[in-house]
Amino acid sequence: MNKHKFNFGNLTMLIFGAVLSLCPISLLHAATNKIILPAGTDQFTVALSDNNELVVQNLFVQGYIVDTDNFIKVLGKKIVNPGAYKISKNMNPIQLVKVLTGKPYMVWVLIPPGLRKEEIAILVGNKIGWTNKQKKEFINKSTTSKIEYIEGVYMPDTYLIPVGEKPNDIANRLISKWNENFASHLPKFTAKNIKWTSALTLASIVQREAANKEDMPLIAGILWNRLNQNIALGVDATLQYIRGDKGNGFWAPISAADKKNNSLYNTYKYKGLPPHPISNPGIDAIDAVLNPMQTNCVYYLHDKSRVTHCAATYEEHKTNIELFLKNSSN
Repeated sequence: MNKHKFNFGNLTMLIFGAVLSLCPISLLHAATNKIILPAGTDQFTVALSDNNELVVQNLFVQGYIVDTDNFIKVLGKKIVNPGAYKISKNMNPIQLVKVLTGKPYMVWVLIPPGLRKEEIAILVGNKIGWTNKQKKEFINKSTTSKIEYIEGVYMPDTYLIPVGEKPNDIANRLISKWNENFASHLPKFTAKNIKWTSALTLASIVQREAANKEDMPLIAGILWNRLNQNIALGVDATLQYIRGDKGNGFWAPISAADKKNNSLYNTYKYKGLPPHPISNPGIDAIDAVLNPMQTNCVYYLHDKSRVTHCAATYEEHKTNIELFLKNSSN
């Protein structure tokens, strides 16, 4: 198990080639996302957790106001929303309040782990004011420059993003953050003879299949066991990915008809990994693939409380089904 018999071939050139191909994206990110403020203005950032009291304290500490009581009176019951604002030390309290209670020029966007790029386009686009055309551009153009960038490299994180930033710049921004977070994992996967693209694909499945962060090493270990034993992965998440949103959301439960799909993403029908990641996993899922829990299990299920129960044989798995699903009173 810890040797990962699932061999992905000669990885030294692949891994370092990947580093070289990804690094220019980081440089592009730095160039295209540089914010140039008008002369005489500064960026004042309001964190997601900041309330009006903290905003006033920060304005005072940073030298934008000299009288907190007066500013609070001017502010009144108005709320300063999280984001970034262009302000100046030449502004009086009335001018500052007008800017800080208006729309920020940069907004906070939280991208949770496990989303597919269509979901990211909707989430980000709604926050920064994209048109439907721009959302489609992110999905169909900005994220398809290379096969390695189709899915999986759009890093889940909390971002402060300029309103109206272009789809291509958002793609570069998320890839750059992925480079930053994934760089330390590359030599570790190389040492275990695991191709980074395959590791990322497996992590994307673990992200969707695990009930929680603590569950991820167990799910990763079970999926590794299936790969090593040439057993089909047989996971619903890959079918959900290829089916897409048919009106009930991207990750709605699969049907019997879904299992008949002839796509290479049908991991019930085709052994091995699907062609590319099915979601954009977080570092916890990537770590789980690198450090899976060692068990002899090849089957698992989640009970109605989302607790995972695994089994080494199909007979044990059937028993778990009876105990934790059919006979559950929850």
